[in-house]
Amino acid sequence: MTATLTEAKTSRGNVTALMVALLAACVAFQLNASMLSPALVTMGKELNTDQAVIGLSQTWFFTAAALFSLFLPRLSDIIGRKKILIGMMLLMAVGSVIAAMAPDVTWLFVGRIIQGVSGPTVPLCLIMLRSAVSNPRKYGTLMGLITAVNGGVAGVDSFVGGYFAEHFGFRSIFWLMVVLALVATALIAFLAGESKPAAGTSMDWLGVFFIVVAVGALLTALNEGSKLVGAFAPGTLMLAIGLVVVAAVAFYAFWTVEKRAKQPMVETVHLRQRSTWAPLLTTTLTMTGIFAVINGIVPAYVQAADPGFGIGPTEMSLIILTPYALLGWLVGPLSGRLAPILGYTKVLRLGMLGSIAALAIIAFFGLSSLPMMIAGTVLLGIMYAGTVNIMLNGLGVVLSPAGNPGFLPGMNAGAFNLGAGLSFLVLPAVLVATSALGDAQASYLSVVVTGLVITVAAFAASLLIPKPVEAEVTE
Repeated sequence: MTATLTEAKTSRGNVTALMVALLAACVAFQLNASMLSPALVTMGKELNTDQAVIGLSQTWFFTAAALFSLFLPRLSDIIGRKKILIGMMLLMAVGSVIAAMAPDVTWLFVGRIIQGVSGPTVPLCLIMLRSAVSNPRKYGTLMGLITAVNGGVAGVDSFVGGYFAEHFGFRSIFWLMVVLALVATALIAFLAGESKPAAGTSMDWLGVFFIVVAVGALLTALNEGSKLVGAFAPGTLMLAIGLVVVAAVAFYAFWTVEKRAKQPMVETVHLRQRSTWAPLLTTTLTMTGIFAVINGIVPAYVQAADPGFGIGPTEMSLIILTPYALLGWLVGPLSGRLAPILGYTKVLRLGMLGSIAALAIIAFFGLSSLPMMIAGTVLLGIMYAGTVNIMLNGLGVVLSPAGNPGFLPGMNAGAFNLGAGLSFLVLPAVLVATSALGDAQASYLSVVVTGLVITVAAFAASLLIPKPVEAEVTE
């Protein structure tokens, strides 16, 4: 009864005020995730370490974000979503303070891992929004606005991060994160309502332990495997294989625990349903096919003197990354608005087909023409960042079981991170393998075509996702 009354009160609250609070949280998290990218070189210099180690701090942040995403949404159903979101923002601030004052790279690692607790910010905000907004059209539009932040804050994040690093040092970025996290905390505390639909349920901590071990081992295996791209090392290979075995054993243990638990983290019957595994498979394949292309391969090619276009990093950001992120920001609310009217799965598949077309333009025309490369990335911004990314996040919420609304969004967040890790393992490996042939442009073509093929497989997987009937307009 308490949970029902709480949700009713939330739904009658000021949705505009709630949106301000949720957007503040999402912006704080996204800047926390992406604003450091242009500052990595500066961080290495100021902390007297190399780029490989600094890059590892990013890896551990995203790994921590993935692991906390697996169970915090479910925990929020039990003890309160507002309470968990406030705790996440406060820990983000604590981690930012530690990173800002870090005397060496070890403390930077500590700060970034603590910041990773904020990993499920976007799915948790979507769950809170879903609890407060019952109208499918209104929810779709607001969902698109929130999720669009996840693709980058209109390109401003990279620019601000680079500017602060250049003029004030990398520590200034973390102090800015502290301010943003505290502002978001205050707004959530005063403007958001509480909801806890599973109040009184016990948290399945044994199940949490095994799924965290499984996903953590798999993500670490991917990170170790990525090291093999540059040079073969038997020790690294054996470690990666060992971690995969650990992941498999832990997942089997998770499955066994969930079958026997009285109040499981997730019922195994839900794991067998298409509404669970189909969106998770689609998310993983989509991220694998696209993520490294737009965040690694294309920027590297555009900046390369041979066979690329010899564009500097600042100009590259302005003509490639900023338009991509800005269009994702602008199109997101529109695709969210259309989702309950045309159908979530239809809009997703339209975005998937557009993303496939964009990758084809980049592969077959963009590698020899800068205007066509820009056109391909612009289309990818519209179709992937502004459509597919929105729908995949949204489907994680609207397809989640009624009795366990935090389960699928958390697992889906893990799938996003798993796909990103696979992308930076598979596609660079293809680049290295084909570069031995001596034709650099053909090597890049092979990479983008590989991403294209994987994205086609993601489209095929999307055909298996059932319609979220209750979240769509029927008339």
